[in-house]
Amino acid sequence: MTDTPGWASPSSSEPPRDDARPPADASAAAPGPSAPPQPAPGLTDPAGAPQWGRQWGQQPPGGHHPYGWGAPASPKPGVIPLRPLSIGELLDGGVTTVRRHWRTVLALSLGIAVLAQAAGVLVSLLVKGKTGEATPTLRLIADMPLQLLLGVIATALLTIVVSRAVLGRSATAKETWNDARPRMVQLLGLTVLTALIGPGVILLGLAPLLGYSATGSDSPAITGLLALVGLLALPVALWLYVRFSLAAPALMLEKQGVLTALSRSRRLVRGAWWRVFGITLLSHVLALVVTVVVAVPFQILGLALGFEDLDAKGLPDTLDQSAAMVILLAVAGIIAGTFTTPFIAAVGVLVYIDQRIRREALDIELARAAGLPGHDGAGWGGPADPTAARR
Repeated sequence: MTDTPGWASPSSSEPPRDDARPPADASAAAPGPSAPPQPAPGLTDPAGAPQWGRQWGQQPPGGHHPYGWGAPASPKPGVIPLRPLSIGELLDGGVTTVRRHWRTVLALSLGIAVLAQAAGVLVSLLVKGKTGEATPTLRLIADMPLQLLLGVIATALLTIVVSRAVLGRSATAKETWNDARPRMVQLLGLTVLTALIGPGVILLGLAPLLGYSATGSDSPAITGLLALVGLLALPVALWLYVRFSLAAPALMLEKQGVLTALSRSRRLVRGAWWRVFGITLLSHVLALVVTVVVAVPFQILGLALGFEDLDAKGLPDTLDQSAAMVILLAVAGIIAGTFTTPFIAAVGVLVYIDQRIRREALDIELARAAGLPGHDGAGWGGPADPTAARR
């Protein structure tokens, strides 16, 4: 999407408004339900019933209105209807994106999953349980830089795919890469910044406790109070994570800078924090369930083939796994990651689009860009609606 000004945030000389979408008459062709037109004199049948059906179009199947008319269904050129979405529609949109555009989506996610798991296998074989109880932590730290980079690539590429899927369009892997590449460096900086915000807040909350412990004092009351202060930093870090969770789609689709994207995310999430948090949490829980369902049979197979021993508690010994078991679990990780990575990314982008539809009537611009009948305009490059909602 080399030229998509329709994703740009609406500009206005007035202060930003986040409290409401524009009224139904803000555009001449706003999609979604609206009030029926009042019948003009003479537009009644002999029995006196208004003939709205002839003026309003065909009544949608599955129901009857007491006055004989029905509101037109929301347009759906792609994976979601162009109107405010329910939680089920957001999750379904993520699944539908993977299903309809599986060639591009799975090709991208498979390549990323293979690289991620290959790096994990290499780190595991190098460490090989030589560091005792610290082995899992060292594996995580050593694997983190590459995982962060691959996460940035996945977010950038899949955001482009989902944005086109909303309009009912597809893109090849090469086209997706060409569109996403100019924003990669900025997205990397944004990802690093947001990844450091949470740990930074937690470290700041624990700083008094760490400083007090360093003095050698051991007052239980003071230690408990400072520990409580440190624990209060956890919900603050979570609040900030959700607050800035829509920054990556804003940066990629609106071509914003890092700080501007963070500000956009803050505006879009304001007043909808619990909704965004719940949808994000639910998508990650579903992805975790899929990962466990895929991994458990491979774990059982590895135990049956003697690739892994049990520890004293009868659980798989993760500190000193054999090379065969590491590779077997990596295969499970590739299979799970190929499907869960695009699903999580798609839901994140759709939440961003949903919030813009609710606050800025983005559905009108999307309908124009999709070329739907009755939505005049020059698409992404057309002039902005002067009555569009503010940022």
